Amino acid sequence: MLVTGGAGYIGSHTAKALRQAGYRVVIYDNLSAGHRDAALGAPLIEGDIRDVDAVRRALRDSGASAVMHFAAWLVVSDSVSDPIGYYRNNVGGALATLEAMAAEQCRQFIFSSTCAVYGEPLETPIRETNPTLPVNAYGQTKLAIEHALPHFERAYGIRSIRLRYFNAAGADPDGELGEDHSPEIHAIPRAFDAASGGAPFEIFGEDYSTPDGTCLRDYIHVTDLADAHLRALRRLESDGASTTYNVGTECPSSVRDVLAAVERVTGRTVARTSAPRRPGDPAVLFASAERIRAELGWTPRRPELDTIVSDAWKWHEAHPRGFRSVPAVG
Repeated sequence: MLVTGGAGYIGSHTAKALRQAGYRVVIYDNLSAGHRDAALGAPLIEGDIRDVDAVRRALRDSGASAVMHFAAWLVVSDSVSDPIGYYRNNVGGALATLEAMAAEQCRQFIFSSTCAVYGEPLETPIRETNPTLPVNAYGQTKLAIEHALPHFERAYGIRSIRLRYFNAAGADPDGELGEDHSPEIHAIPRAFDAASGGAPFEIFGEDYSTPDGTCLRDYIHVTDLADAHLRALRRLESDGASTTYNVGTECPSSVRDVLAAVERVTGRTVARTSAPRRPGDPAVLFASAERIRAELGWTPRRPELDTIVSDAWKWHEAHPRGFRSVPAVG
């Protein structure tokens, strides 16, 4: 099993779940956003995902029969200001991976997609059959690969499952892995920083058409996401057809809900300030997970927001500088 971007946040949690399930995992990552320690001792090949020859070598050396592809840029606002970079990395990198797979006759591909492909949803909860109308380059780059995959299946026999994540959050309950971005981009760790004396938490928009004026999102525990990937792989291994699944809890939380949960878990006040809306941010995104529940038997095991925040806080307290933290002695 080759896991591209496997030293990153979601990729590392999934690589751990794969190893626990008995798979031999090889990670391919350029470590621009990932961390060597997040590999947890798994073989790590450093390389550029857009380098077809390098990916081919990684496939041959690993003997992989499947690829899980996590290697993508993911900051919505950056994708609006830098669409060239996002198309080059997210589309170019995925296509290079698929080209290498076709050349090496590796025919199972699990794609890290996103709820951003839906744009401003016409209805909620969002089903996989809802129109895909991205409002930012990030979502559009993911959708471009989703559109390419049926062609790769017809031409090269590469079957695929597209997993449309909602908001990944939380941390490994065992304490081995957590979220470590620089700069930090996600709401929960930014709230921890504000609660720990850092800069106030910026609420990007308080005038949305939602109950409290802030964005509504579906927060999904990262270990539940990892479990969805494992189940998707088993579907492909049992000759299941290519398809698309949402991965979410079906329960939306607002930005203010998240801040309240952080204050409950930490016992600290989250300093906050109001900021303008970010370009490309839809008001409401939450999933219907009916299809993945019915077809893969997947259901979130840690769906409660306080549980997600608590697991993340344990990681943050033990690793205040992320993977650069020095473990306490004694």
